[in-house]
Amino acid sequence: MRAMLLVNPKATTTNARTRDVLIRALGAAVELTVEQTGYRGHAATLASTARAKGYDVVAVLGGDGTINEAVNGLLNPVDETAVAPAADPSAGRPAVIVIPGGSANVFARALGLPNDPVEATGAVLEALRENRRRTVGLGQALWNDQSRYFTFCAGMGYDAEVIRAVEGLRGSGHKATPTRYVNTALRHYLATDKRQPAMTLTGPGIPAVEGVFMAIVSNTSPWTYLGSKPIHPTPWASFETGLDLLGLQRMGPIALLPLIRQILTERDSLPSGKHLVQLHDESEFTLTARRPVAFELDGDYLGERESVTFRSTPNALQVLV
Repeated sequence: MRAMLLVNPKATTTNARTRDVLIRALGAAVELTVEQTGYRGHAATLASTARAKGYDVVAVLGGDGTINEAVNGLLNPVDETAVAPAADPSAGRPAVIVIPGGSANVFARALGLPNDPVEATGAVLEALRENRRRTVGLGQALWNDQSRYFTFCAGMGYDAEVIRAVEGLRGSGHKATPTRYVNTALRHYLATDKRQPAMTLTGPGIPAVEGVFMAIVSNTSPWTYLGSKPIHPTPWASFETGLDLLGLQRMGPIALLPLIRQILTERDSLPSGKHLVQLHDESEFTLTARRPVAFELDGDYLGERESVTFRSTPNALQVLV
């Protein structure tokens, strides 16, 4: 089995010694080629090359951003009809191995992998020996003649603004710790205009909803982690169904505090409240804003957008897990 391992040398939770150990362990199990990412978007280029050259597996040692790039490299550049049977699109692409190396590692943890990269490597080596695979669906966001896939979440509005602020802090040399996310979210909340909701939700067979401040789009649950604590705004979302959405039409403390309690403590039941907009297992919907609003995919800030359509992509990837 031929595998290409994409290594992000700046991954938050690994060092050179750990990476060497993991590379040797994988190299003993497969015919391994190792490539380091050097710039934003490099993982997508490398993954696309691996697919074009007929590799069986693309492994990723890095955080959610590196994984997202690799997934997009596997799906975007190739003519799908030429290589992928319609009944199972994932069969025409290399399988994916995920080794968590970032600060959150939401995709890896949602797959049931340990958050520790060494323990996760042990789990995927077992999956390799047993050829144990899981086929998962992805989400896709489309805007201004562009598209990008996401593995676990997307967002428009307040949550994307927080991610933008944290990315700015990371660019100044600060680490993206759970405490920093919480403090940034609190500071940003105090500065948020809570009187001017910008977005409208529409979709096939979906009644239009106006006055949305913030929207979380989920391809699985949990949405993210606060340290070791999973956060479940859309607890029914899964890799085997369509997309889910939680939207907020109010941002005041009376509306927000009960929601925070619910998504932190209730794992199986939907959040409740008249100010909430909720969708489950939808194939497509669109968020349109009166003004440009912040937009993120898989925790990666992608600028401000006025309209984004979200689609479910079933059976997109095979993951060794």
